[in-house]
Formats: sequence, structure tokens, C-alpha cells
Amino acid sequence: MIRIALVDDHVVLRKSLGIMLGNMPGFEVVLEADNGLQLIEQLKTGCAPDLVLLDITMPGMDGTETARWLKQEYPGIKILVVTMLRSDPVILQMVKIGARGYLLKDCEPSELQEAINAVYETGYYYNELVTPGMRNSNISDDNTALSAQEISFLRWACTDLTHKEIAVEMQVSPRTIDGYRDSLFRKLNVTSRVGIVIYAIRNGFIQV
Repeated sequence: MIRIALVDDHVVLRKSLGIMLGNMPGFEVVLEADNGLQLIEQLKTGCAPDLVLLDITMPGMDGTETARWLKQEYPGIKILVVTMLRSDPVILQMVKIGARGYLLKDCEPSELQEAINAVYETGYYYNELVTPGMRNSNISDDNTALSAQEISFLRWACTDLTHKEIAVEMQVSPRTIDGYRDSLFRKLNVTSRVGIVIYAIRNGFIQV
């Protein structure tokens, strides 16, 4: 049984989601909270969940702050973001903080069920929103396929620096940086910077 916490300030949506999950096999909703502060209080006295379905925009303590706190205090609890925000910078930020998947609230119930099971069983859920092309890819874990320059760029890509700023740090031209990016896209079978970051996390190039 996968124990789930729901953290969302939209009460009707949260209650409806709880009912839906309760009717799915293998799921049990053990905590509900309006924001991160309420989650913290409930974790002090309640049963720790295996997974948190976390919204981002919430009053008091939003999803970003909550994810950071969970990563520090309860690293064993997995985070699956469920939000209305569709923004590459936000997705990248949440993945770097420690989110294991990212869904929009208008996703199909079957995808939500699949995502929860994937995060619980394998650690991550990759969909086309997070990184197109990566979900069903067969990426090799043989890091020798990447050159030293590509690995260096990969690590810089996991920071908040722009490509122009990375070019300065690596002492190469912006055109060369574009070449490293395109090469990683091809070798890793990803199509976004988020995909590069996820690959870096999976293969130990950075720690979250």
C-alpha cells in the first residue's frame, strides 16, 4: 500500500483527488494539508507518507519551500508535483530541489496513477512535460560515451547560469556551448535542459 499525502490549498480539488485515489488499488491517503506549514505540523503527530502530491502555488509555505524542507528533513519521502504551472524554469527548479515527477492538474487519472506507481517503484516519472523523448528512452549508463567537455557542460547546465555565462566559465565561445548542448541532446535522447539535469541526477553527476 502506497501512503500518500496531499498538499494543496484548493480544498474541493484536494478532497476530490483524495476520493479518487482512495478508489484506486494500492493507494491510501494518510495526510491532507493546505500548505507546507500544515504538512509539517501533521508529520509531527501522524504517519509519514511514502509520497507527497505537492502543489506549488500555496499561501504560507509554498511548494518550493515545502520541497526543500522535505528534502532536508524527510529525504525518504518522494515528491510528485501536481500543479497548474507549465513553465520550464519552474519544472527545472522543482527537479533540482528533489521532485521526482511533474504533472499538470488536468492530467488523466490513469497518468496520475501511473506516475505515483513509477515514482514509488523506480524513483522517477518521466513524461513529455518534463523531458520529451526521455520517458521511453534506453539511455546508456556508460558515462564514457560523454567527452570531458560534455561532462563539464552537463554539470554547468545544472546551475542557474545562462548558456552565455557557462561559455565564460568554460572559456569557450557561445557557439561551442551550443555544440555541447546539441551533442548531449542527441546522445542522451532528450530535448530540453531539464532532461540534461535529470540525466545528471540519475547518473550521480550532481546531488539533490
